[in-house]
Amino acid sequence: MKSWSPYALLVVLAIALDQWIKQLVENGLAFQEKVDLLPFLALFRTYNTGIAFSMFSSFGDTGLVVIAALVVAFVLYLAVRTPAGHVLARIGFALIVGGALGNLIDRAVYGHVIDYILFHTPVWSFAVFNFADAFISVGAALVVFDELIGWRRETRSQDPGN
Repeated sequence: MKSWSPYALLVVLAIALDQWIKQLVENGLAFQEKVDLLPFLALFRTYNTGIAFSMFSSFGDTGLVVIAALVVAFVLYLAVRTPAGHVLARIGFALIVGGALGNLIDRAVYGHVIDYILFHTPVWSFAVFNFADAFISVGAALVVFDELIGWRRETRSQDPGN
């Protein structure tokens, strides 16, 4: 279990940072108020009643909590089966779990997820999201990157020219 301690700590830190920032946003930013930080980045408090990009909002709170819990369980299953040498994948799984649990806490407590990061230009804007969403995305990218590295190493080791 000791080998999982740093990853468990990363999960806890991801949840804590996510929830802390969401509380700052909830207490300091009016609903749907836009505060530009940079020409392309703003704070914009809104609520997401679905999953990513408000998908599945018709499932209701209970359905979305069940889906999120199943996803977390599946990611934990994958993480446990990941060999210790795949550090990037383990970090990725920890970020995915931390982000998913951060959003799951919102959904269980408030019935929606608190989103607040808006990338935009004068003619285009991206969906509003939060750090938990970013943790999930970065975590998924790390898992894929770790797989690509492993695949590349495996291909090289099977090449008789190397």
